Amino acid sequence: MAKEKKNQEPIPEEVPAQAGEAEEQVQDAAQETQAPAQETVQDDKGQLLAEAADKYLRLAAEYDNYRKRTAKEKESAWSEAKAQTVAAFLPVYDNLERALKQETADEAYKKGVEMTMKGLCDVLTGLGVEMIPALGESFDPNRHNAVMHCDDEEAGESTIVEVFQQGFLCGDRVIRFSMVKVAN
Repeated sequence: MAKEKKNQEPIPEEVPAQAGEAEEQVQDAAQETQAPAQETVQDDKGQLLAEAADKYLRLAAEYDNYRKRTAKEKESAWSEAKAQTVAAFLPVYDNLERALKQETADEAYKKGVEMTMKGLCDVLTGLGVEMIPALGESFDPNRHNAVMHCDDEEAGESTIVEVFQQGFLCGDRVIRFSMVKVAN
């Protein structure tokens, strides 16, 4: 055992020499690691700055998309509300149109119905609502609803010969299809 202890314990004279060499190695290593550490700190700052700039650009783009989307939704809601309101007044238009077709002896009554009809048409025009042209036009399934067919030699193929109910457009949107009779 005594031999093992001697082998395990370093010689006291050699220890100070080894300690001095170790201190020099630690100082050299510290100097070498300080230079790369400063470079990595600068690289980290540059990377953080780039990430922050990227986040800012993404946030700005997201806000711009949000603004555009809400503007579209607002316009869509306005146009939907306008179409529903106009659709609610179309039975009044139909009744006035039927009243104008009836013969009456009272000219003042007829004049009053004509003025009411003109006022309603002016309001509809002011809202951007247009009548769908039908009589004499070619049948368009996107604008017309064919409820009857007839054989008419004078009218061309798929030509509208009679309008039962007037159709209306608001912009490109059909509020009500025209109910028509089509020649075969």
